[in-house]
Amino acid sequence: MDTPNNAPAPLAPLSHCRRIVLKLGTNILRSDAGSVNAERMNAVGKAVADLRKTGHEIVIVSSGAIGLGMGRLNLGRRPTRLTELQACAAIGQTILMQTWEKAFEAFSITVAQVLLTREDVRARKRHLAVKDTLDHLLFLGVVPIINENDTVSTDEIKFGDNDILSALVASLVKADLLAILSTAPGLVDREGTGEIVPLVPEITPEIRAMAGGSETATSVGGMVTKLDAAHLATSSGCTTFIGSGKDPAILPQILMGKAPGTYFPAKDNAIHSKKRWIAFFQSPKGTIYVDSGAREAIAGGGSSLLPKGVTGVEGEFESGEVVNIKHSGETFARGVASFSSAELLRAIGRDSKEIRRIYPERHHFEAVHRDALVLLQ
Repeated sequence: MDTPNNAPAPLAPLSHCRRIVLKLGTNILRSDAGSVNAERMNAVGKAVADLRKTGHEIVIVSSGAIGLGMGRLNLGRRPTRLTELQACAAIGQTILMQTWEKAFEAFSITVAQVLLTREDVRARKRHLAVKDTLDHLLFLGVVPIINENDTVSTDEIKFGDNDILSALVASLVKADLLAILSTAPGLVDREGTGEIVPLVPEITPEIRAMAGGSETATSVGGMVTKLDAAHLATSSGCTTFIGSGKDPAILPQILMGKAPGTYFPAKDNAIHSKKRWIAFFQSPKGTIYVDSGAREAIAGGGSSLLPKGVTGVEGEFESGEVVNIKHSGETFARGVASFSSAELLRAIGRDSKEIRRIYPERHHFEAVHRDALVLLQ
């Protein structure tokens, strides 16, 4: 199992990275014949066991359930009907967990299955419950094996891709490192040198232009979603690595900062916990459009969004629901609305004195308070 060959990444050793989320793609865990790749999963078990001996905590986000279910049912192409996908997931998930249990049994490591939908991390109380459960499993020395609950997920509650799920988990458990391992050797500069880009300090439009979609019949996503995941994780203060998972021996190399692949350093101005929940774990219910003055006040001055700077409202939402904040076609912030969409429509462009006349019972007049508002860039 060869590791792709490219120049070492110019990154200092990640000795501070104690808590690690390891995401493994479908085609790393599934053989060409459609069955589980037990040899590779056993190798992952050994690599994780070695890391645990040096004080690291590991959370695994494991794809593969649908792909393994497809293999058991002898399906050559990924189904498109939701019920077929759910059936494949139900069949494949049992195979996946049995194999993981065997892979770690040799090292006397207990694993725990955790199946999530977006609804589990969207509602604040359930969000905190999931976090507490994962924290306690790690405290007990257990390796959580996380997957999307594809047997019940619908479009409304899906994460959409396990790359995104892994980044959300990394944010949830305050991981120091997210390693996304698949058949992709890293971010390749397809428009330039054709080489793997070893270090990406910032995900710019030029970097995104290098990405492409998934080219396999059993998986979803691709480099596009991996870049989205890297942006989410690094914004949460988590260094991210994208590389090949064909040889699990790459794990210690990643921590040395020398693994072949692409590193995305954690941002210094990481988003704090409550605002991460607003920024990344929600499905916004609507959009508030603002003028250039409001954008400057929010982005440059850390101000609340006042109705006077609002130019339009899209969608229907209630007070307390999360909305996007957009200017010139760009969503630059997200926050918890203090007005419902109907109330805000009446307050657009008005100052506090005018709003007090319309809503005399109100004591606060921000459309979105700065404490419940987060910049996305």
